[in-house]
Amino acid sequence: MTDVDFLGKYASILRKNVIALLLTVIGFVLVASGILSISSKSKKDIVFESKGASLGVNESRKIAVDVSGGVINPGLYQFSEGSRVQDGLAAAGGLSESADREWVEKNLNLALKLKDSQKIYIPKQGEELYADQGMTQEGLININTASPGNLDVLPGIGPVTAQKVIDNRPYGSIDELLIKKAVSKATFEKIKDKISAY
Repeated sequence: MTDVDFLGKYASILRKNVIALLLTVIGFVLVASGILSISSKSKKDIVFESKGASLGVNESRKIAVDVSGGVINPGLYQFSEGSRVQDGLAAAGGLSESADREWVEKNLNLALKLKDSQKIYIPKQGEELYADQGMTQEGLININTASPGNLDVLPGIGPVTAQKVIDNRPYGSIDELLIKKAVSKATFEKIKDKISAY
């Protein structure tokens, strides 16, 4: 049998079965990608990538932020001004296995800009946050972390409105209380100097 006969024989078989062959190859590719997709979705990890953590000396003004609680490497970190909460968590190695991920998803605004001397505290699973953890160092009530009891002491805020504030978290600024219709304009005017969103 010559090379021409050999190639001719297999070329005719390939031509007759080209559709079946293509479908088989496509099927294998789809099955492989499906398996990879399912295995990557089985772990629900929150990944933080930092663009603001200080690496060089010739950057803009630096700020210091304390990141603690349910993070891999708690500590004091320096960032460029304008960095975000996401950058703070990334610098601390991300969330630890014991971190309360549900709390993070509901209460933490990752896009919020960091401020000098700020503290980011990530509670651990099962940890109860105490009432004073809803307060900032300036004595303002943090609408992103305050308990219903903290919010209830504000003028014009009762249990129902406090729950509305909690249900609409997270807030990037206090003005979002009005945008999300958690409080009325009259109530907002009474409390705006007593609250913060960081």
